[in-house]
Amino acid sequence: MLKANVIRVLVLALSVVAVLIAGIPLVVLVDLVRGGTGLGVCPDGIENCPRPFTAGGEMLIILVIALSIVIAAIRVLMRLARMQRDREQQLEVTEPETVAAPSDDQ
Repeated sequence: MLKANVIRVLVLALSVVAVLIAGIPLVVLVDLVRGGTGLGVCPDGIENCPRPFTAGGEMLIILVIALSIVIAAIRVLMRLARMQRDREQQLEVTEPETVAAPSDDQ
């Protein structure tokens, strides 16, 4: 099983990926406004975009699927962490008490 710190790092990395995925539309929009290609969405700029209406929808579908996969992975990691924590707590409760050795004071 994965250690708790490894799970935390993976959750952090996936959270950063989720934020980056969510920020892609903003980056594309800013690039288009500045006269760019929108990261390849409209190769000749926004004025001559060959598919101005479908490009946004295609990108939305891809981003929603990618974001859903990342969120599902975060949920699986969080559930794994919770199961490990519960197992550790259960082991602490069920550990047998150590029996003290008889003393030689008698």
